[in-house]
Amino acid sequence: MNEFKYQTEQFGDTRILRYQVPGFDQLDLSKKKQLFFLHQAALWGRDIIYDQNYKHNLDIRNTLESIYTSFNGDRNTDYFNKFEVYIKRVWFSNGIHHHYSMDKFYPEFDEKYWDILIENSTNIYKSDIDIKNVIFNKELDNKRVSLDEGVDLLQASANNYYEGVSQAEAVAFYSKMNNSNDKTPPSYGMNSKLVKEDGEIKELVWKVGGMYSAQIEKIVYWLKKAQQFCETELQAQAFGKLIEYYETGDLSKFDEYSILWLQDIESTVDAVHGFIEVYGDALGKKASFESVVSIKDVEASKRAQTISDNAQWFEDHSSTDKQFKKEKVEGVSAKAINVVIESGDCSPSTPIGINLPNAEWIREKHGSKSVSISNILEAYDMASKDSGALKEFAYSDEEVELSKKWSNQASALHVDLHEIIGHGSGKLANGVADPSDTLKNYASTLEEARADLVALYFATDSKLEELGLQTSHLVGITEYNGYIRGGLMTQLVRVELGKNVEESHMRNRQLIAKWVFLLKRR
Repeated sequence: MNEFKYQTEQFGDTRILRYQVPGFDQLDLSKKKQLFFLHQAALWGRDIIYDQNYKHNLDIRNTLESIYTSFNGDRNTDYFNKFEVYIKRVWFSNGIHHHYSMDKFYPEFDEKYWDILIENSTNIYKSDIDIKNVIFNKELDNKRVSLDEGVDLLQASANNYYEGVSQAEAVAFYSKMNNSNDKTPPSYGMNSKLVKEDGEIKELVWKVGGMYSAQIEKIVYWLKKAQQFCETELQAQAFGKLIEYYETGDLSKFDEYSILWLQDIESTVDAVHGFIEVYGDALGKKASFESVVSIKDVEASKRAQTISDNAQWFEDHSSTDKQFKKEKVEGVSAKAINVVIESGDCSPSTPIGINLPNAEWIREKHGSKSVSISNILEAYDMASKDSGALKEFAYSDEEVELSKKWSNQASALHVDLHEIIGHGSGKLANGVADPSDTLKNYASTLEEARADLVALYFATDSKLEELGLQTSHLVGITEYNGYIRGGLMTQLVRVELGKNVEESHMRNRQLIAKWVFLLKRR
C-alpha cells in the first residue's frame, strides 16, 4: 500500500491538505446511509455561504465556472494558469474576499485578458451586474469584515448581512429586543438579514418560505432522510427540532435543538448544522451557515472525556476571578471525531475544534459539548513536519526535536483544553446576556483569547500527567513554543504584507503572542 500523501497542490497562499476518515469502512450500512443523507444536507448550504459573504459572489462564481468549462482558447498559457489560480482562490474562500485577512483579492491577469476569456467562451453565465468591474475595481467592496476603529462597521464591510442599514441603526434595532429579565433569550438576528425598505428596518429571515428557501427546502428534505437512521432517540428528536427551526425560522426551536444535540453523547454519527458562528459579522449578530458531519473517534474521545469529567477541578483551579467562576460545572461533555464532510463556513478552511452551543444561558443551565477533530489535527501535524517551515522558524534544534516528538500530542491536548475548559468555563456578569452587546466588535476575539489563555495556563500543570493526559511537561513546553511561533510568525503568511489581521482566531493568537513577546523584552 502506498504511503498516504497529506499534501496535494498549492496555489497563491493556500496549500491543500487531504485527510483520511478512520473507522468509516467498519460502519454498518444504516450509519453509512445516514452519513450520505447528512452529506447531501450539508452541500445544499454551499450557495448560502457564498451569498452571505458578499452579495455578488454567486454571480461571480457562476461566471468564472462558465468560463472554466467553456473556454475554447489556448489553455496552455501563463495567463490561463493565472485564471485557474484565481478561480481556485474564489472556491477556497467561498467568494472574492480572503478567508483569513477578509481583504478582497484580485486576479494576477489584467482586464484585457478577462475580455479574451469572455470572447472565447461559448456558454457565459448571464448576469445583471458588471462582473469585470466588481472583480477588478480596487475602490469597491475591499473588505468583507471590517473591525477598524472610527468607521461605520456595516458600511465598511462588504458582507451581505445588512443592506441600507447603518451600524447605529442596527444596534438600536436589536437593543429594543433585549430584555434583561429574560432568562432564556433567543439569539436575536442570528438567522436573518437586516434591511431598510421604504425607511423601515426589518428582518428577512432565512427559512422555508423566506430567504434561501430553495436551498433550505433541500436541506430539510435530506435531514428528514437522515432522521430515519438515527442511532438514539435524542438524536432523532434533535433533528426534528432542527427541521422545525428551518421550516419556521423560530430561534426558540434552534435553542431546543441545541439542548437536545448537546445531550446526545452516544451517537456514532453526528452533525453540526445551522447558522451558528458570528465571526463574519462585525457586530457579532449574524451567523454564517456551516455543517460538520462526522463519526466518533472512540480512542481519542477517552482523552476528551477525562478532561470533561474533571471540568470542576479545572474551573476551581483556573486563574479566572472568583466572581466569574461557576460554582458547579454541569453538562460538560466532550469527544473526538473524524470529520467526513464539511460545508459552509467550515469548508474548505476547516476548524480543528468546536464548542457549542453558543447561547450563554444554555451553557450555564445545560452545559456544552466540545469536539476535537482528530483526522484534521493529524493532517495538519503530518503536513507541518514535511513542509520545512518548522526548521526555518524554530529558535533552536532543541525546539525542532521537541516539536517532532510531541507536537501531535500537544496540539490535540491544547484543542481539547481550549474547547472543553476554555470555552466551557466561567460565567457572564449579572445582567449581561450577550457579550456582543458589551464588547462589540471585540467580542469574538476576546472569547477566543480567553479560551486559549485557559488552555495555555494548564499546559504544563502536573495535573495533566496525573490524569494521564500527557506523558511529560515537555508536551506543554512544545505547545508554548508552537503557539508563540504560530502567533508571531507562521500564521502571518495568510495575510498580505501591510494589511491588518481581521480574523478573530488570528487576532487572538496575535494578542497573546505579542503580549508575551513585549513582556519578555521588558
